[in-house]
Amino acid sequence: MFRRVTPMVKNILIVNIGIHLLAALLRIPLNDILGLRVVFSDQFAPYQFFTYMWLHDHSSIWHIFGNMLMVFFIGPMLETVWGSKRFLTFYLVCGIGAGILYGLADFAEKLPLKQDAEAYVANPNPDAFYRFIVKHKQSRIDMTPYAELSDDYYDNEDNIAIRNQTVRVVQQFYDVFVTRGNMVGASGAVYGLLFALAFLFPNTEFYIYLLFPVKAKYLAFALAMLALYSEFNRSAGDNVAHLAHLGGMLIAFIVLKFWQRKTDRFY
Repeated sequence: MFRRVTPMVKNILIVNIGIHLLAALLRIPLNDILGLRVVFSDQFAPYQFFTYMWLHDHSSIWHIFGNMLMVFFIGPMLETVWGSKRFLTFYLVCGIGAGILYGLADFAEKLPLKQDAEAYVANPNPDAFYRFIVKHKQSRIDMTPYAELSDDYYDNEDNIAIRNQTVRVVQQFYDVFVTRGNMVGASGAVYGLLFALAFLFPNTEFYIYLLFPVKAKYLAFALAMLALYSEFNRSAGDNVAHLAHLGGMLIAFIVLKFWQRKTDRFY
């Protein structure tokens, strides 16, 4: 499904790739500044709901390559039938909307960690430390050292050095999983485009790795189910914002249904 690159699709590709290359070549930490932070972070700013979608992970070329490839293949068809203005509006609304939905989920997930960390630092004790590491156990890291420290704390409750070490551990845990964490990528907007294609042209075929065709409706459904499964069954090292992918699809559905109600012919 190779198509002429339409004007707005070309602009989106240029901006994303240009920012990625500029940040990499000049070693500008744009992801740290403009990536989406949890809303109670000192580094959060409302504009991050917009800026995060123009940034990509520098540790893997596949992040930006995969997103821009989807924009390249899907975007021209949608821009041709919608026009450049409506296409850009849809792209931005899906990206920003996915960021907001992810931000709400991120807030709900990380707020208990924030509250528990603050409570522990205010009143450290062996029982509280054990409850903290059990409640906030992470599949992505080895928890054995934390369990061993907990045992040492039970055996030496009055040892100030061990108590201070547990406080540092809790603070570091909070720092790693809350303060330092951010979300970047155009995936929310891209998944919105994929949903729109499946919604409007469900039988359009993609050739997966140029081997066999897959209809847009099946591809969108499969990727949605994969994102849902991956969110609740995270493997070690999985830092993908799967909820942002699903959020982009949900926002796309809402926008398309709204447009559909506004007129009999909404594309």
